[in-house]
Amino acid sequence: MTISPRTMEDKSNKLILIPILAVVFLMIGYQYICSAGSNSCRFLTGDKLSGIFRQYHSGDEIYAYQDGLDEEGSSKILSKFNFTDGDLERHVDFNIKGDDVIVFLHIQKTGGTTFGRHLVRNIHLEQPCDCMPGQKKCTCHRPGKAESWLFSRFSTGWSCGLHADWTELTNCVPAVMNKKSKKDAQRNGRNFYYITMLRDPVSRYLSEWKHVQRGATWKTALHMCDGRSPTQDELPACYSGDDWTGVTLTNFMDCPSNLANNRQVRMLADLSLVGCYNVSTFTAGAERERGRVLLASAKNNLRNMAFYGLTEFQRKTQYLFERTFGLRFIQAFTQINSTRAASVGVGEGVLRRRIEGLNALDVELYEYAKELFLRRYQYSRQTQHQEQRLRRRQERQEERQERQEERQRLHQHTASISKARREEEEREIEGVEGEEVGGVATTEDYSSQVVRW
Repeated sequence: MTISPRTMEDKSNKLILIPILAVVFLMIGYQYICSAGSNSCRFLTGDKLSGIFRQYHSGDEIYAYQDGLDEEGSSKILSKFNFTDGDLERHVDFNIKGDDVIVFLHIQKTGGTTFGRHLVRNIHLEQPCDCMPGQKKCTCHRPGKAESWLFSRFSTGWSCGLHADWTELTNCVPAVMNKKSKKDAQRNGRNFYYITMLRDPVSRYLSEWKHVQRGATWKTALHMCDGRSPTQDELPACYSGDDWTGVTLTNFMDCPSNLANNRQVRMLADLSLVGCYNVSTFTAGAERERGRVLLASAKNNLRNMAFYGLTEFQRKTQYLFERTFGLRFIQAFTQINSTRAASVGVGEGVLRRRIEGLNALDVELYEYAKELFLRRYQYSRQTQHQEQRLRRRQERQEERQERQEERQRLHQHTASISKARREEEEREIEGVEGEEVGGVATTEDYSSQVVRW
């Protein structure tokens, strides 16, 4: 029998088609069995999966968190830092009627002005802050006491200097609060709860540039560290006139002593660890070591603060503050993305990379702060749900207990009624029997008399 070449070619095509179809079916089956978020497939280790994931996802996309979404806190967060439950658990027993004080560390251009106004105007309090029209400061007294529970720009003013940082505040606040409360000695029972707001470093940097361009200087800031302010040589000015009005972004970035660079790390770190502002003796290698020390200190201080929020997550910031301090805001926070910084188009090119380079420490800090913030939010939501389930379970148990007790009371009441009824019936029976006995005796006596008659 002779087989034609065309027949052989058809058979070859069918043989090739079979493994192709098998691969297609396997891929389809894999998609169903190993769906997103499934733990059914373990072909790749976590490190390999995360490595592949990073190749195709940017930092913001990794978290998949946006305000108004994921209010249940169920989204997956790619873990880069090893946070413990102690890092995630944030609830303080804030005693507004005692000696506790909330201290707001206000970093420039992080939405601190808006948040500061929330603190004095938007919290539901037994004794609300007294904010008079036309005045920048409000009087925030404790219930029944003429002393403040809040240390902030809008309550106590810049008592430790304009935009005082962590180094300044921790050394200044206790003495200032004791002076305001007319106490010569520091109160040992007073708790200071530090809070702050952070912002995406590129957006914050651009916002500060636009603010300086309009004439802001903050030149009255003290920058106190180790008991003194920095000298002119330690902190040279970036401009020669009264201000830096009209500065271009390029000139703004060119000043090496510009405090806008890595401002968030500098304001959250303990500057005493690196000799404050004296950097004249640092070599290039030593400068990198200085940055590493500052970043580690800023992370540690931020992690141990009672609370911090993120400008990009207003609703979550509100939720975490309320959960942390047990206070409630009157009106919900609003997310405003149409800022002056947003109007500056830096794109993803050279300009953005240069800004990120000037703020490399802030970029690392924000990455750390963002994951910790979102994990705290998720942890708090899960804890709240557990509390609600426990509360509902307790309520059901109490309801069952009440029903059981009601049934017991009803049973006892019914039993007592039945007993009383039985006793009454027995008394009635005894009375009837007595009457019958008396009647028989009378009849017998009468009959006996008739017979006798």
